[in-house]
Amino acid sequence: THYLNLRHSITVSPSSCRLVFPYLKHPMRLILHKLLLAFMHLWFCFSSSTHVDAADDSLKPGDTFNTSSELYSKSRKYLLYFNSVTSGGEILTYLTIQSEYEAAIVWEGNKEQSVDYNDAVLSLNFSGVLKIESSSVNKPIILYSPPQPINNTVATLLDTGNFVLQHLHSNGTNTLLWQSFDYPFATLIPTMKLGVNHKTGHRSLLSSQKNEDGPTPGGFSLEWEPRGQELMIRRRGKVCWKSGKLRNNRFEHIPEDAQAVLKYSIVSNLDEDTFSFTSTNENITHIWSLSDTGRLYYNDKQGYVARADLCYGYNNTEGGCQRWQDIPKCRIPGDVFTKKSIHSNDENVTYETKENINHSDCEAACWGDCNCNGFAELYTDGTGCRFFQWNSSKDYIVDATVSGQDIYLLENKGNIIDHPHGTKRWIWISTVIATTLLILCASILCLAVKKRKHVLQATNEFSSENKLGQGGFGPVYKGTLPTGEEVAIKRLARSSAQGIVEFKNELTLICELQHMNLVQLLGCCIHDEEKILIYEYMPNKSLDFHLFDSTRSKLLHWNKRFNIIKWISQGLLYLHKYSRLKVWELWKDDKYFELMDPSLNEVFDHEEVQRCIHIGLLCVEHYANDRPTMSDIILMLTSKSSIVSLPQKPAFYVQRYMYDENLSSLELYTGSTVGITSSTVEMTAST
Repeated sequence: THYLNLRHSITVSPSSCRLVFPYLKHPMRLILHKLLLAFMHLWFCFSSSTHVDAADDSLKPGDTFNTSSELYSKSRKYLLYFNSVTSGGEILTYLTIQSEYEAAIVWEGNKEQSVDYNDAVLSLNFSGVLKIESSSVNKPIILYSPPQPINNTVATLLDTGNFVLQHLHSNGTNTLLWQSFDYPFATLIPTMKLGVNHKTGHRSLLSSQKNEDGPTPGGFSLEWEPRGQELMIRRRGKVCWKSGKLRNNRFEHIPEDAQAVLKYSIVSNLDEDTFSFTSTNENITHIWSLSDTGRLYYNDKQGYVARADLCYGYNNTEGGCQRWQDIPKCRIPGDVFTKKSIHSNDENVTYETKENINHSDCEAACWGDCNCNGFAELYTDGTGCRFFQWNSSKDYIVDATVSGQDIYLLENKGNIIDHPHGTKRWIWISTVIATTLLILCASILCLAVKKRKHVLQATNEFSSENKLGQGGFGPVYKGTLPTGEEVAIKRLARSSAQGIVEFKNELTLICELQHMNLVQLLGCCIHDEEKILIYEYMPNKSLDFHLFDSTRSKLLHWNKRFNIIKWISQGLLYLHKYSRLKVWELWKDDKYFELMDPSLNEVFDHEEVQRCIHIGLLCVEHYANDRPTMSDIILMLTSKSSIVSLPQKPAFYVQRYMYDENLSSLELYTGSTVGITSSTVEMTAST
């Protein structure tokens, strides 16, 4: 009879009784065997009642889970266990979830602090506290602790790879208390979400792994950017790469082979702004993993989802790379680090011995130092830096046939820097740039004609049959682009008093606002004095087209109307939280006059304007008691005395920065949008 404690077993048989009691006859041995079995059963129940059964996928109150334990999901696709790795001669142990696919590690429970393999224990107590304990840590590592003790909880490893803690209610329902999916590490698997939970303020993102010897977080992160609704990779907070917009279930800057079998899910509502994916082939577990070189791999490095390691902050945005403001003057387009086997003496070498820095930190430090020509890791675990400073290529030898030092050498399009100032290279590049600009200027003239031609073709020469309506800005036409895409084309009336300023204002505002419930600006066209905006086409027309028609209004039953109300409210919330109409910012910086309509030409009473904005901010105070009554408002508007109460930050102000609190205002509002950017606005408006 076998008593299983997962990996270890105890065997009791009649033959073992014969060894213990050799002089007893067979019947007595059988009796003793049964008594011993009963004793062992009682011993097992009392001594191992805190251990998890091998066939179970759950951890119950009072259970403990040690380094000899394993917990499988029902389909055995995922395994929970204590994993040990060796780093610098030291054994590091982490609570780990591993996928059956390529044995990929998809979650680490105590990534900030390893525990002792000999006595590490995961336990769930009768108060609902899920924790990791070990003699190597001063206090337990708490995964979840309820505000008040909770009875009847269970922790289960699901077939999705999500380790969840639930409260089991007497009526058979469950309440989710905690889940491992909220705390991803360097791996993203199907249904795991990136983004922000507006209810709790918790933000989920991927962190790169500093090295392969343990789950210590590195310098890169993969995040979901809800304003622009795109993925982005940061290095130490600086945006390196963006995925571009999602169109037809494809991100613009992700290779087709990396997303061919994926179905994306984007949720944007009052509760959350999140991104996740599932696989269209249930037999394939699609896995994304973020390395500390900035590379986002899929399926155990079969290919790349993104290459942030190729992004150096130049003006080009090839492959999703983003522009930086602080590029060293000594670095120019084409400068890249290339791994070389190099023989060199240790002269002109400096060291950075800190163990908390790694490859990407070394690269960034060398990139920012105009005297640095290359770098290498200092320690075998990939931490620390060696920086090389050579005056010319004569100071070292590149030889791939002989083993030398692996150094990441700074090169430009294959040409190693031969002079600290790169004079020859600058002359060559200047010539190329001048030639390119000349060709580009000629091409732009041809391109503008083609674009106008496409607009004319799309609208059938702005025919009346294509006209959708008329607004203060001018008429709007339905058009079909050469690609087959239907668009709405707004044409500024030549006779309109609105001019380039109004056109630029609308362009700037709309291109910054990207939300699933707001119409998208796809492009613009300026030809002589004619200005055109190209919008996403809404085939169902406007809401009043249906509401105020006796026949069509019958199609809008109450459930549909209530859904419309909810979606409108979410669009309005987005406008309040993320639009560039930063009333509070302008008030705080004493720039509130920028809120005024430019058509007034500054012909207004400045004191009255200030008073109106002041009262408006008081009316949106977070607490109702702080808001003025209607009689107070009338008194404040008609009185010449100063208003005593000062406005506080609006209620939505804090939430707006909850998931991006470390960003500067420049980073918050800089970046490309669908089809057009705010930097394009400046260039286009001056054309």
